[in-house]
Amino acid sequence: MGRGIAKSGRYVTAKEPIPHEWDARHLRLAVSAAGVALWAWEVDTDQFTMDARGFELWGLPWRRSVTFEELSAHIHPADRDRVRAAFAATRAVLGYYETDFRIMVGSEIRWISARGQGEDAGIVGRTMFGIFLDVTGRKQAEEGHELLAGEMSHRVKNLLAIASGLTAITSRSAVSAEDMAHDLTARLTALGRAHDLVRPLPHDQGSAALLGDLISVLLAPYDDPGAFSGRIRVAVERMGVGERAATGLALVIHELATNSVKYGALSEGAGTLDVTSATEGDTITVTWIERGGPVVDAPEAPSGFGSNLVKRTVSGQLGGAIDYDWSEGGVIVTLKMDRQRLAR
Repeated sequence: MGRGIAKSGRYVTAKEPIPHEWDARHLRLAVSAAGVALWAWEVDTDQFTMDARGFELWGLPWRRSVTFEELSAHIHPADRDRVRAAFAATRAVLGYYETDFRIMVGSEIRWISARGQGEDAGIVGRTMFGIFLDVTGRKQAEEGHELLAGEMSHRVKNLLAIASGLTAITSRSAVSAEDMAHDLTARLTALGRAHDLVRPLPHDQGSAALLGDLISVLLAPYDDPGAFSGRIRVAVERMGVGERAATGLALVIHELATNSVKYGALSEGAGTLDVTSATEGDTITVTWIERGGPVVDAPEAPSGFGSNLVKRTVSGQLGGAIDYDWSEGGVIVTLKMDRQRLAR
């Protein structure tokens, strides 16, 4: 006897009918609990019939049937041709298939997984059957993991570049190998403290820091204790930065400092950096001015991961915008933020 489900001392095989205790009502409850939407596709007329869950999933009022073309109008434009081709090919697919795509429900984007069996398996009266499943949560988690992996890779590369830059800065002011080792260790330790600010703080710590203290701590590893001591100057207004905004702002400052060490004023011994602020209404503007470094030009290539991450952080977390002026004397970065967002 084939494999099956144990019941009353015997096995119910796949070929045997479902026990009478499992009636249509029980099956409907199981389907509803799983969040599954049922569909039937009449392959000759291209008519789709869905249950109430299916129409709810697509954000449509219930009716007896809907055409595939009508459903296609709600598929994300970037996925529409692919989904049409996938459905057309399903009848030739051997075995089970699964196609994931995005649909537009008003301003909301949902991820749908369409599943069924191809090669006309199980077709009844020219009608094929399958399910729709809302997989938005899974897709968002996957996108979050990809973003995290990209950010971690970006940070590791930046840390290696920063370590190289700090070694070069330290070597210019050290008078002996021992002094250089001591200063470099101190810088790397400070960098570790600054790096801690680029992650969320425990909720019981209240406001993260004062704006000036936060920026100063982040930039401390890059200042020169030797002949060019004090080349980084921070003069911003006294205001608190909330714990939610601190991570985003720290990430932005960390990215700007990294770029400066790699390409800008902080890569040169005589380079200077001034960070100031001004307030107008509900907006605080932080200005980052580099001078004395190598000549800089506006990048010709599309923005990299770091630049995109900064823009997304500034607009999303801090409710503002960031602008770059590639002036002859050095880059000037203008960071506009919403004061209320910054204080959260």
